[in-house]
Amino acid sequence: MTYEVGKVTGVIPGKAEVDLVVPGLVDLQVNGGGGVQFNDTTSAQGLAAICAAHRALGTTAVLATLITDTAEKTSEALAAGAAARAAGQAGLAGLHLEGPHLDPRRKGTHAEELVRPMQEADLLRILAAAGSCGHLLVTLAPEAATEEQVARLVAGGVQVSLGHSDCSAETASGYFTAGASMTTHLFNAMSQMGHRAPGLVGATLDSGAVSCGLIADGHHVSDTAMRVALRGKRGPGHVFLVSDAMAATGSELTEITLNGRTIYRAGGRLTLADGTLAGADISMLEALRYCVTALEVPLDEALRMATVYPAQAAGLPHVGRLTEGARADFLVLDAALHLQGVWVGGVRSGDEVAA
Repeated sequence: MTYEVGKVTGVIPGKAEVDLVVPGLVDLQVNGGGGVQFNDTTSAQGLAAICAAHRALGTTAVLATLITDTAEKTSEALAAGAAARAAGQAGLAGLHLEGPHLDPRRKGTHAEELVRPMQEADLLRILAAAGSCGHLLVTLAPEAATEEQVARLVAGGVQVSLGHSDCSAETASGYFTAGASMTTHLFNAMSQMGHRAPGLVGATLDSGAVSCGLIADGHHVSDTAMRVALRGKRGPGHVFLVSDAMAATGSELTEITLNGRTIYRAGGRLTLADGTLAGADISMLEALRYCVTALEVPLDEALRMATVYPAQAAGLPHVGRLTEGARADFLVLDAALHLQGVWVGGVRSGDEVAA
C-alpha cells in the first residue's frame, strides 16, 4: 500500500513482513471510553479522550453516542461535536443520539424519567446541528416520533435508526419507507421475531434497504441468534458490528455512572444493580475476534462487518477501506488478530495497546 497526505494512493501486491494489514475499524455506537462517558463529559475535550481510547484499541472512526438525557444535555453534546469537528478531531466521524425519543416499554438501561416523545423543538434542535458535527445519526422509536418527523429529519441530512421499540413489523416497514435506514443493536430492546408477528427484528432482517448494528460479545445476543441473523439478512443492507462501549472500555474501572445510577463491571458485562445490561464491555476488535472464533464467521467477512459495512451504512466513503482515495487509517494485526500497530492518516499512533 502507498499513501501520501494521509490518503491511500494505491495497493501494491507483494509479500509483507506482518500477518495482516487491515482498515481501521469503524464503530457507530460509542458511549464512552478511557474512563470518560460522553453523557458526563459533553465537551470537545471529552470527545478527544474517547476517540483516543478507541484508537488505542484499533477503532479509528467513531460516532460518539449520547444516551437518553435532557434537552439541555443534547444541546451540549451537539455543540461539543461541532467544536471537535471544527478543531479537526481525529477519529470523530460524527455523533449518535440514542434517544430520548424511545418506547419506555423497551427502555433498557435508559432512564425512564428522561424518555419522551419527540416535540417540534427537539426536531428543530437536531436539524440545526446537521452538518456541523459530522455524520449525525438518531435512534428513535415509532412510538415516540411520527413518520413525518422521520422524513423531515432525513430530508435535513440526519440519518434515522429504529430502536428501543415494541413496534410491529408493519409499523417498522412504514418507517423504513419514510426514510429510516438502520436498526440499532439488533435483538436488544425491541420486538422480537415470532412466526406470526415478525416484530422489528423480522422487519429489519427482511428489508434489503436497512442495515443493523449487532453487539457480538456473547452476552447481549446468543450465538445461535447471531448466526441465524447473519445467514438471514436480506441485502444489500448488512449486519455490522458495534461495540456499544461505555467509559469502562480501555480503562481499569470496575464501576461507572449513567444518569446518576451506578453501572457495575464484572465477568465481561456491564449491568445496573438489577442486572439490566448497560452498554457493553467490549472493543470492536474483540467483537471481530468473537465473530471469527465463536461464530465461525470467515475472517474476510468479519473484517467487513467491522469496517466497510458500518462505513457504508452511515455513508462514510473515506473510512473502513483501503482503496485509492480513502483515508490512510489502518491496523497491523498478528495471526491471532491482536493489535500490533495503528496508523491514522498514514502516521503511526503512539498510544496503541494490546487488544
